Amino acid sequence: MSNRKKRVNEATLPCNNEQDAWREQLPTSSEIKAKTQEKVAEIFATLEAQAAPVLFDAVEKSVRLLVFSLGRLFLAYFLAWRHEHSRPEVEKAKKAEGFRERNPQPRLLGTCFGKIRYWRTYLRGPGGSGLYPLDAALGLAADGFSLFMMSMAAKISTKLPYDQVAALLLDFFTWAPSKMTIEKSVLGFGKFTEEWFEKAPPPEGDGEVLIIQFDGKATPTATESELEKRRQKRSPENAAPSPRHRGRKKRKKRAPKARRKKGDKSKNGKAATLVVMYTLKKGVDKDGKPILLGPVNKKVYGSYASKRHAFIVARREANKRGFSVESGKKIQIVSDGDNDLERLGQEFFPGAIFTLDIIHAVEKLWEAGGCLYREGSPELTAWVKKMERLVYRGKAIQVVAEIAQAINEIPRTGPGTKSRREKLEEIRDYLFNRIDRMDYHWLRAQDLELASGAVEGAVKHVIRKRLDYGGMRWIKERAGALLQLRCIEVNGDWEAFMTFVEEKLRLAAAKNHKVIRVLTWKAAPIQDLALSA
Repeated sequence: MSNRKKRVNEATLPCNNEQDAWREQLPTSSEIKAKTQEKVAEIFATLEAQAAPVLFDAVEKSVRLLVFSLGRLFLAYFLAWRHEHSRPEVEKAKKAEGFRERNPQPRLLGTCFGKIRYWRTYLRGPGGSGLYPLDAALGLAADGFSLFMMSMAAKISTKLPYDQVAALLLDFFTWAPSKMTIEKSVLGFGKFTEEWFEKAPPPEGDGEVLIIQFDGKATPTATESELEKRRQKRSPENAAPSPRHRGRKKRKKRAPKARRKKGDKSKNGKAATLVVMYTLKKGVDKDGKPILLGPVNKKVYGSYASKRHAFIVARREANKRGFSVESGKKIQIVSDGDNDLERLGQEFFPGAIFTLDIIHAVEKLWEAGGCLYREGSPELTAWVKKMERLVYRGKAIQVVAEIAQAINEIPRTGPGTKSRREKLEEIRDYLFNRIDRMDYHWLRAQDLELASGAVEGAVKHVIRKRLDYGGMRWIKERAGALLQLRCIEVNGDWEAFMTFVEEKLRLAAAKNHKVIRVLTWKAAPIQDLALSA
């Protein structure tokens, strides 16, 4: 039997033993209530029966399992009681849509306490369509899991790989959805992220200066040949004489792996663009001197769409926060000197203050110094520190002149002189073309940002820590869903996002007169506003 056929569907797992009594017949809420009261008495009896030598740890472990069982009974009671009071909803659906009532049907629902068995009335409609009014009224998806459980699995997935999420849930809740189900929950909720970012309200209590920082990072993406291997039919488990040698047997079947050419990247990276936005609020220091306090209301947005898309989103969010072009409010954009980011910044944020991240400028100084002095020498350190002081004083043009003079002093002939001259010319031109973005003396006087540390840190925390582990190979659309959910979680907006999703599901269920699904293997396509404009 193949691995695919042997996978267990959680919705068909046997129910917990406290619910065995209504496995084959519909229970009443009073029967479940009596059983719940018995379970409460059992918990007290368990506590009172512990002998003196019993350690607290053992008591805690035993009570934990009893409390989970009690939680299942409480939820089962609510569902039974709700079913008994669902007659108005059943009659309304029968009258409006012409449904015919059938016998109540059982169902298993995965919750944070475990699987719960409950019964609800089934309505058969014209053309073979069907409806469970109780499920629709309670906002239950057709996936066999509560939205809270799916939301919890997706939220933890923004921090940990899917297999670790399953293991973690199993440790804490005594059961867990499969790794496959957890990934499908991420893709399901990922279909709502772009709409959420568009419709999310602006944060309250913003400051007077808006800071926007851009950066990007490539994440490992599966090649077509790797995807083809994934889609191949699974071989039987017993094909290899021993689990130790199954890899050897597979390698013999495949052709030798092609050797990479010089310069080829095994990562096959696809770049995601990250935007960090926050405000600075006017205040005073202990001496009464005016300063800018912050960051205030820092928000992160990421996407695998184009850089232009990132700027469209940034412009939209700036307008939301009261920093439209017409407002005349101060906006500062800090980037690493990428030409595309600078060009798009001028287009979407005319009048903004554009700043080259000073850390990148200093890195260029070290590169230039490496062409003039031996690596690790005191002369190199002294020269870079001298240039760095000039940069901080707002005299970047003097630094460019120093580099130009150093170029003239390098002989035109001799070993290594050509490459040194070319490197220095490249650095000279890089700094000269960004002179107007390097007035760090004035920026310090205005108490504005000099570096893009916020977005650099966000790249490491949001993208690298979750999407760039060794051995990972993503499909871009699936990585995009996870990236945006991670941004929502990092922003502290998860509960608001889930409220938004629940409302969307409720409206869709009411419109289509059926319970809808969240879990899916089909990731939403990468939305690029630059292409749709």
